[in-house]
Amino acid sequence: MDRVPGSPEVQVADAVRGNWVDTYAPPFCRPYLRLSRADRPIGTWLLLLPCWWGVLLATAASAEGPGLLDLWIILGCGIGAVLMRGAGCTWNDLVDQGVDAAVERTKSRPIPSGQVTVQQALIWAVIQSLTGFGILLTFNFNAVLLGILSLVPVAIYPFAKRFTWWPQAFLGLAFNWGVLLAWTAATGGLAWPSIGLYISGIAWTLFYDTIYAHQDARDDALIGVKSTARLFGKDTKPWLWGGMAASVLMMSGAIILALAPGGNILAMALALAGAWGFGGHMVWQLVCLDINSPESCLRLFKSNRDAGLIVALFFAMAALV
Repeated sequence: MDRVPGSPEVQVADAVRGNWVDTYAPPFCRPYLRLSRADRPIGTWLLLLPCWWGVLLATAASAEGPGLLDLWIILGCGIGAVLMRGAGCTWNDLVDQGVDAAVERTKSRPIPSGQVTVQQALIWAVIQSLTGFGILLTFNFNAVLLGILSLVPVAIYPFAKRFTWWPQAFLGLAFNWGVLLAWTAATGGLAWPSIGLYISGIAWTLFYDTIYAHQDARDDALIGVKSTARLFGKDTKPWLWGGMAASVLMMSGAIILALAPGGNILAMALALAGAWGFGGHMVWQLVCLDINSPESCLRLFKSNRDAGLIVALFFAMAALV
C-alpha cells in the first residue's frame, strides 16, 4: 500500500489488482464500495448461491414447475445479496475496526485506513439495509419475517470471534439463511428439505471459511482472535474432510426429501449429481490445500463460487425436467 492513508485511492490489500472499483468507479464512492466488498465479489456469490439452491430445489419439487415468481425470487435474491452482503460487511468493519488495524491483510480497509469515518460507514450500512428491505417486501409475509430474523445472526457474527472458537459456524448461520428465505418465498413456508439444505450450507461455510481464516491465523493468535483455523491447527484437513462429508450428505438427504414424493427420477438424479459434483470440488480443494500458504488458501476459498454454482446448475436442470 503505497498511497497516503486517508486517500480515497488506498486499495485494500487483498483486492484483485485492477478490479472494477479501483479502475472505473468514481473516486468519491470508492471507499463505500470497498466497505461493501464490491472489489471482492466472492462473498456476494457465497451469500447468493444458497438462496438460489433454496428456490431451485423448491421449484424442482413443485408440480407446477418454474414460473414468473421463481424468476423474480432468483433476481430479487441477486439484488438483495449485493445489498445485504454490503451492509453486513460494513457492519463487520464497524465492529472490527480495532482488530482490522492490527492485522496486516485488513489494515488497509476503509475505516482503519481513514478513508471513511465511523459515522459515514454507519450511514452507508443503513442505506444498504433499507434498500435491501425494500426488495424483501416484494416476497410473501413469511419470507419477510425470515428476512427480518436474519438480522440476528448477522448482528452477532462480528462479535463471535471474541467469545467462541467457532465464529465460522455463526457465519454459516448468517450466510446460508437465504436457503430458508428463498424456499419460503417460493412455497410459502419452511419444510424439512429446506432445513437439511440449510445445515448443508452451514457445513460448507465451515469448510471454506476455515480455509480463508488460515490466512490470518498468525495475526489472530497475536491479538487473541479466535477461529476454527486456530482451533483445528495442523488437524485442519481431517476436520475439513468431515465438514465436506456432512455437507454432501445433508444436501443429498434434502434432495431426496424434496423430490422423492414427486416420483421424478430424472430430476432427483440430476439434483443428486449436483450434490456429489459439489463434494468432488471440495475433495479437489482438500487435495490442493496448503494451510501454510496464504496464496493457496485465498485461491481455494475463492473457488467455492464454482462449487456452489455446480449445485445451482444441476438444481436448475432438475427444475426444468
